[in-house]
Amino acid sequence: MTAPKLIAWCSLTVLIALYVVGAVSHGSLRHEVQTLPLWLPIVAGFRQQRIAKWMAMPCLIFWLAIMVLIWLFLLGWARIVSGTFSPVEIAMTITIGVACVAGLAAGVTWRSEVRVAPAVLTFVLVAAFQLLAFRVSLIPYIARQ
Repeated sequence: MTAPKLIAWCSLTVLIALYVVGAVSHGSLRHEVQTLPLWLPIVAGFRQQRIAKWMAMPCLIFWLAIMVLIWLFLLGWARIVSGTFSPVEIAMTITIGVACVAGLAAGVTWRSEVRVAPAVLTFVLVAAFQLLAFRVSLIPYIARQ
């Protein structure tokens, strides 16, 4: 499998797992908003575009960080994130974590031959989009739907 497709599959796995979490927890609209940036590396990766790496990396880093914070809470080691997590949600955190690590490993080993300026700009813009999407998903109306 090519690196762009692997990154697309990893991003799609994260997206689907987050949709599952939305379906079993507090509503899917919140998770649909949170995952909007993941569509960029999914589409670019399946189209074999070299920029897919730089679209995926900030999303995968973000979601891996969130999963680590959840795991630290579940283990009782940190209280940065709180809440109650069902067995399905816990299973999805593992799925998301594995997909993020696999996607990041594929991205690190793939020499995409994208020049530095477009790569950095893409990374920064997608990271900003991911942070904005997450923040918008916390608006009370969206968070409860």
